[in-house]
Amino acid sequence: QVQVVESGGGLVQPGGSLRLSCVASGNIINIYGMNWYRQAPGKQRELVAGIFSDGSTTYTDSVKGRFTISRDNAKNTVYLQMNSLKPEDTAVYLCNVETSTQIQRYLEVWGQGTLVTVSS
Repeated sequence: QVQVVESGGGLVQPGGSLRLSCVASGNIINIYGMNWYRQAPGKQRELVAGIFSDGSTTYTDSVKGRFTISRDNAKNTVYLQMNSLKPEDTAVYLCNVETSTQIQRYLEVWGQGTLVTVSS
């Protein structure tokens, strides 16, 4: 069993910053990719940022230059630093972890999500 828990969401004014955290725990052998998705009301879920086991990163165009993803492998934790937030960034942010356990060679685990609201 692997669990993923996000934290750090909240209400912030336009132009403000938030830092999201996501911790994976359980019978983890390896963690491959760690990703942040978001889903706004009435919209499809989209990949916001991802970080691979070698440290390489990917971002959706709308957040490039404003968001930074990082990970602490010792703590099985991924972060998303969000700066210059805009109202259109409002969404539930979900953490996705690609991992392996003693039972499964590859497993994707999702967290419950954390709500980010950008509003004045």
